Amino acid sequence: MARETVIVIDFGGQYNQLVARRVRECNVYCEIYSYKTPIDEIKAMNPKGIILTGGPNSVYEEGAATCSAEFFQLGIPVLGLCYGAQLMNLVLGGEVTKAPVREYGKIEVTVDTSSALFANVSEKTICWMSHNDYIAKAAPGFKIIGHTADCPVAATEYLEGDSKLYSIQFHPEVLHTVEGKKMLSNFVYGICGCQGDWKMDAFAEEQIKLIREKVGDGKVLCALSGGVDSSVAAVLLSKAVGDQLTCVFVDHGLLRKNESEEVEAVFGAEGNYNLNFIRVDARERFYEKLKGVSEPEKKRKIIGEEFIRVFEEEAKKIGTVDFLVQGTIYPDVVESGLGGESAVIKSHHNVGGLPDYVDFKEIIEPLRDLFKDEVRKVGLELGIPEYLVFRQPFPGPGLGIRIIGDVTAEKVRIVQDADFIYREEVGKAADEYKAANSGELPSWMPDQYFAALTNMRSVGVMGDERTYDYAVALRAVKTIDFMTAESAEIPFSVLQTVMNRIINEVKGVNRVMYDLTSKPPGTIEFE
Repeated sequence: MARETVIVIDFGGQYNQLVARRVRECNVYCEIYSYKTPIDEIKAMNPKGIILTGGPNSVYEEGAATCSAEFFQLGIPVLGLCYGAQLMNLVLGGEVTKAPVREYGKIEVTVDTSSALFANVSEKTICWMSHNDYIAKAAPGFKIIGHTADCPVAATEYLEGDSKLYSIQFHPEVLHTVEGKKMLSNFVYGICGCQGDWKMDAFAEEQIKLIREKVGDGKVLCALSGGVDSSVAAVLLSKAVGDQLTCVFVDHGLLRKNESEEVEAVFGAEGNYNLNFIRVDARERFYEKLKGVSEPEKKRKIIGEEFIRVFEEEAKKIGTVDFLVQGTIYPDVVESGLGGESAVIKSHHNVGGLPDYVDFKEIIEPLRDLFKDEVRKVGLELGIPEYLVFRQPFPGPGLGIRIIGDVTAEKVRIVQDADFIYREEVGKAADEYKAANSGELPSWMPDQYFAALTNMRSVGVMGDERTYDYAVALRAVKTIDFMTAESAEIPFSVLQTVMNRIINEVKGVNRVMYDLTSKPPGTIEFE
């Protein structure tokens, strides 16, 4: 289906996904491409607009990521952000140098509100700056439309002929830029002329139609983990092809406590979906494969490949299978190095872990273009229960990467029990707060929280006896988009209760710690 698209050109900055997601929040489809993408391919995409992201280097360094002047002569509106702003001006004849005063953090920017980019934006607005270099001289023909006390060229525009070129030194995509979403909306609607046709109800209908056409009378095997992504993918396929779909749920022994039973209750014979459900108990098989393996990337690869092996075996049991369905989502693709220019952060079993000899005609990934919040919206459109749609994110490799070091059945038991207690107590405290505050959630309520098992053992004392047991780490973050996150400030009394219960109820643990690390520099997961 042809849809209006804005593309993000990635120069290696950390916020490329966030830029794309902010554009999609404006109901405009957006994808990320490397700056190395040939210009003919860019033209063939016929984008409504182009956004140049930030980058980690200086634009004037030898070997720095760059683009040709032809890029700005396509007649397509271009918005340069931070590095992209500097690059635009440098390539078109301006001057970029090391700034006499580095700007970092929330800075007041004075903008020209007569510019289409700043329509309905306050003349003095708080923006997030992060730069060592600055545009010392705007490119010829560019008008300065924004400045700060230390940055004379904080925003520019060039409107000659059919050109609509804009550059801003700050980051409109982060929440610290108070009116950033308004600026991006001005760009995609007021400048690019988008209509906003990217909506999840239309996406669900479109995918069901496309899946029916692709599958025909073929048989489909779905990799069902019980998480949000694979569950939404399974329901999409069920609505499209009904009992031509077989969902194989692999109990790899790395799920949260009681989760295997919960998944079977929703998708099994007693559930509401028209599909064939097979539960495979492969716990011992996975534990054996993971024996002695402590490196997280290697664990991911082993778990991903073993998933495929199990699916192949099940496929042979049920006869010819034409398609394999996976719940890959867009951040999986980008973070695996297959979209944009940023470094590989981690491999995903849906993307990087696939072996070369998959035994199926084709892989169907109906959610490959979606961010997590969009997947949830599709789930609600499909009528999936809210408790499943809003289940906390859970990594494909499961507890394999919430157990530091090698994986054993005993360690899995420890982290399952500790995690269950943690989630139970946080949920109880949140419910008590809501009951006393007209249903309002507490401000500290995390967007994701879980227990992880460190590989550290330490001396402790329990019942006048010396112990030498494991330390459990509690993780809890507040986040809008799961691309950046801050540690959640769970009340100390709740953490104390969690600590006491874990140490008293979970055999093998004598120490509980709380992880304060934000993302970046850390990841949300604990590997």
